[in-house]
Amino acid sequence: MALSILERIGHTPLLNINSLNKELGSVKLFAKAEWFNPGGSVKDRAGLWMIEDAERRGILHKNKIILESSSGNTGVALAMIGAEKGYQVELVVPENIHEAKRKKMEYYGAKLILIPAIDGSDGAFFVAQRMYEENPEAYFLIDQYNNPANPQAHYETTGKEILEQTDFRVTHFVAGTGTSGTLMGTGKRLKEHNPNTQIIGVQPKESLHGIEGLKNMACSMVPGNYNDSFPDRKIFVPTESAYEMQKFLLAEEGLIVGTSAAAASWAALELAKGLRDAVIVTIFPDGYGE
Repeated sequence: MALSILERIGHTPLLNINSLNKELGSVKLFAKAEWFNPGGSVKDRAGLWMIEDAERRGILHKNKIILESSSGNTGVALAMIGAEKGYQVELVVPENIHEAKRKKMEYYGAKLILIPAIDGSDGAFFVAQRMYEENPEAYFLIDQYNNPANPQAHYETTGKEILEQTDFRVTHFVAGTGTSGTLMGTGKRLKEHNPNTQIIGVQPKESLHGIEGLKNMACSMVPGNYNDSFPDRKIFVPTESAYEMQKFLLAEEGLIVGTSAAAASWAALELAKGLRDAVIVTIFPDGYGE
């Protein structure tokens, strides 16, 4: 029995992607189904860790408003956790975010500050930064792009779970690059166990793309948590290929996943074609096409 919804964060299942594995021979491909988190995405992990880290350090208390920029999932996570813990939450979001995510944030009681869609996640970041600088006594700025508690959440939870769920046999980890918390934190934990584990970062191929939550680092604001030399390899995914994989996973697996999960699947499949006797794990950050 869970005493709080927050106790349900993490310990997500590892899925065998049968329709892809049947073509891969001795290579096995698995995906962490992060929509099983109560807020519906992998961002629940980092959201909880960043808030509780700030509480432990005494820089977040009930007189502070939690402030952050988000393109969707982090906003939902912070709104949910803030509601459970009794915090006010204000979120700066592009006006074209997924409608379901916007409604979730509002249902949890968060105040939304909408910015033009063309400004994107980078624009939202700068607006949140300005709001904090203008009134630092009122706000606690999460700053997921630069907050070390973001990758630490995945070092402590996601990486540990993957090792246990694969019986410590994982050889390759494939993750999208957005804030880079999942990639950096999970990758660090896996490499500490086995330095030969390969860490693969997934980025959109185009500068203007349709893969929500991912960044082409060459033409975006680079998160402070990201180290470009850390991934052993980078795979760049065309938006159209992500859309096609999204349709494939629905038709063949009954999985309604977001474009970032589809991009990670496409990248993992491309990687697998050149491997033998490998265990590849990727992340499905959210589900239901959000």
